[in-house]
Amino acid sequence: MKRSHASWHWALYDWANSAFATSVMAGFFPVFLKQYWSNSDPALSTFRLGNANGLAALVILILAPVLGAIADRRGGNKSFVGAFAALGVLATAGLYFVDRGGWPAAISLYVAGMIGFAGANVFYNAMLVHIAPAERWDTLSARGYALGYLGGGLLFALNVAMALRPAWFGLADTAAAVRLGFLTTAAWWALFTLPLLLWVPEPAAARVPWFGAVHDSLRELRTTFRAVRRLRTVWLFLLAYWLYIDGVNTVIAMAVDYGLSRGLNASNLIAALLITQFVSFPSAIAFGRIGVAIGPRRAIGIGIVVYVAATIWAVFLQSALDFYTLAIIVGLVQGGVQSLSRSYYARLIPAGRSAEFFGFYGIVGKASAVIGPFLVGWVGLLTRSPQLSIASVIVLFAIGGSLLAAMPAVRSDANLVRV
Repeated sequence: MKRSHASWHWALYDWANSAFATSVMAGFFPVFLKQYWSNSDPALSTFRLGNANGLAALVILILAPVLGAIADRRGGNKSFVGAFAALGVLATAGLYFVDRGGWPAAISLYVAGMIGFAGANVFYNAMLVHIAPAERWDTLSARGYALGYLGGGLLFALNVAMALRPAWFGLADTAAAVRLGFLTTAAWWALFTLPLLLWVPEPAAARVPWFGAVHDSLRELRTTFRAVRRLRTVWLFLLAYWLYIDGVNTVIAMAVDYGLSRGLNASNLIAALLITQFVSFPSAIAFGRIGVAIGPRRAIGIGIVVYVAATIWAVFLQSALDFYTLAIIVGLVQGGVQSLSRSYYARLIPAGRSAEFFGFYGIVGKASAVIGPFLVGWVGLLTRSPQLSIASVIVLFAIGGSLLAAMPAVRSDANLVRV
C-alpha cells in the first residue's frame, strides 16, 4: 500500500476515538454523572469525576512502559491498539445499560473506557514514526488531530441533536437520547478503527514468546530509564510535557463539570463543546504549519500562553456567552498543542525504540492526568469554590511552559530538526 494511503488510514483512528473524547469524556458523561447517575452534592460529583479520571490514568501509568517495550520486541502495535480500543468500545456501550442513580457502575465503566482510550493511544502514537518521513511528522500529526476534531464533532452534533430533540428520533426523553448516544459512540469508534487495523502496515519485528518478551521488556525498561536520564532533551521535555499537558487534559475532562458548578445550562455547555470541536479542526492544521514555520517548541509555547489566558478567563466567567468565548479560545490551540507535542517528541527519541519511548510519553501524559483531575476535585471539595478549583490549573501551565522554554536547541540531522 502506498505510504500516503497508510498515513490517511492511520490518521483516521483519531476520527474514530475522538468520538469517546467528545461525546463521553468531555460531553455527556460529566452531565449525566452530576444530574442522572449521582444527583447529589455538585462538589461530590466533581470529586467522583476527578477520582475516576485519576484512577484510569494510574492504571495506564503502570501498564504503558511494559506494554510499549513488549510491542517493540514482538511487533504488533496494531494488535495493542485493537485490544485497548475493544475494551473502550465495550465499556462505552455498557453505559447505555446503567440506570438512574447507578453512579458506581457508571464510574467503573467510565474508568474502563478511559483505560481503553488512553492505552490504545500509546501504541497509535508510536506508529507515527513508521508511516511517514521525519519532515512530515508535524503535518501528519496535525492531520490526525484535525480529523479527530472533525469526526468527533460530527458525531457529537448528532448526539446533541438527539438529546435536544429526542422526539425527532422516536425517543422518549433526553435521558433515553443520551444513553443511545453512548451506543452510537461505541459503534463509531469500532467502525473507524478498522482501516488502521486492516490497511496500515507495520515493520517486521522478531517474534519471541510472550514470557520472553515480558522478561526482556522489563530488562529493557531499566535500560530505557537510564537512556532517558542520559538524553537531556528527552527528560526535560517529558518533565515540561508532564505539567502543561496536565492542564490541557484537565480542561478537556472538567470543563463541562465546571460550567455546571457555576450554574450554567447544560445545553449551553454542550453547544460550547461543539464550538471547540469545529474551531479545533482548522486550527490543528494551521498549528501544524506554524510548527513547520517557526519550530514545534515555539508553537507549543504560544499555545500554552493562550491556555493560561483562557484559564484566567474561566475564573471570571459569568454567562453562557463567556463560556462560548472560552470555547473558541481553547479551540484555537487545543489540537495544536497536542499534535505538535507528539511530533516534537518523535524527533527526540532514539530510532527503533518508538513504542517503548512512546510508552514513556504515555506514562507522562497519564501521570499528569492523575494530578490535574485530583487537584481540581480536591480543591473544589475543600474550598467549595469552582473558581479556585479551575484556577489551580494555571500553575501547571506556567511551570510546564517555563521548562519547555529552557529546552536546548535540537541539532538538525537525518532524524532531528532545529526547534
